[in-house]
Amino acid sequence: MISKNMQKLIKKSEGISSLFSDARKLKQQYGAENVYDFGIGNPNVKAPESINQTAIKILQQQNSLQIHGYTDSIGYEDVRKKIANSINRRFDTEFDAKNIVMTVGAAGGLNVIFKVILNPQEEIITFSPYFSEYDAYAMNVGAVLNAVPANTETFLPDLNTFEKYITPKTKIVLINSPNNPTGVVYDESIIAEIGCILEEKQKEYGTTIYLVSDEPYRELVYDGAEVPYVPHYYKNTIVAYSFSKSLSLPGDRIGYLVLPSELCDYEQIVQAAEVATRVLGFVNAPALQQKVVAECCDELTDVAYYDANRELLYTALQQYGYQCIKPQGAFYLFVKALEQDDKAFCKKAQEYRLLLTPATGFGCAGYVRIAYCVSKETIQNALPYFKQLAQYYGVIKE
Repeated sequence: MISKNMQKLIKKSEGISSLFSDARKLKQQYGAENVYDFGIGNPNVKAPESINQTAIKILQQQNSLQIHGYTDSIGYEDVRKKIANSINRRFDTEFDAKNIVMTVGAAGGLNVIFKVILNPQEEIITFSPYFSEYDAYAMNVGAVLNAVPANTETFLPDLNTFEKYITPKTKIVLINSPNNPTGVVYDESIIAEIGCILEEKQKEYGTTIYLVSDEPYRELVYDGAEVPYVPHYYKNTIVAYSFSKSLSLPGDRIGYLVLPSELCDYEQIVQAAEVATRVLGFVNAPALQQKVVAECCDELTDVAYYDANRELLYTALQQYGYQCIKPQGAFYLFVKALEQDDKAFCKKAQEYRLLLTPATGFGCAGYVRIAYCVSKETIQNALPYFKQLAQYYGVIKE
């Protein structure tokens, strides 16, 4: 019998896990080109050519024993220095190699920092809807994840309710902006207010509360939206970053943590992060990819590609009677399901060859996530089926 924790996680992730098997069945039935998969956030934009050329150059020029061998558990020092310099140029900070830990994506980084900071039964606060894997990461260390209910008008954090969720057991507040699954961006006033609330609560309880900012979508913003650099607003901030979305490298599993020197217990946190990367089984971030992203970390994302997809899909769904806010970032639409049961709605959508992700797993039942990081042709060909689905439910606007 598998563990009770895994039984819970399997049940919670059924909606996402079944997407893969459902996709296979539909593609066998209709042909892959006739199935419209909006389920997974797998970027359709190619990685910059500099990624491939840099990897080739490194493999040709460097000692293979070195590039395929172990690195320091927190990453090559020269890589961490280059990453720190890039951050400093962009965000007016003063980080050095000592402030960077190379990780196996942002997910690996979050698991490392949870392992470092949290004891069993201590609390993490996040905001619904949230990336569904947060539950698993919390469970990995025996922590409790408490989600502030969604403000379904704007999907921005309800800070009055948030303040009431903070207890003496709160060790981490976890934010994700631009947000997966809604695409909302937390502006400067929101980040500043979160920082003020946490400062007051630290004084009230005599505890340390870390603000962890999960930022794999930082560069994917539209309409002039700006993503504040969170360490400027709260001393005890830790940033988890990934190149998965910004450089279309999800399978390469490469990212980093930013650990500012101002952190409470900074020295111990860095030492613990070195150990955590090993005991979690990562050992070190992929050696070759560390070297590659160090050379390419200032590359720009083709935001225009995603923006065109966003406009095309959002405009059409609005015309068909679907309800959703217009996202400012990431590459998802968060759409109200056309019936109360979002899982049942996604099953019905499959009858129209559409693969969508139910939002129950994101802590916000009654909605679905639609990933528009697909080809323009996929969206164009899918639109008649979105329209037919709306017609089935009788909500289409003629």
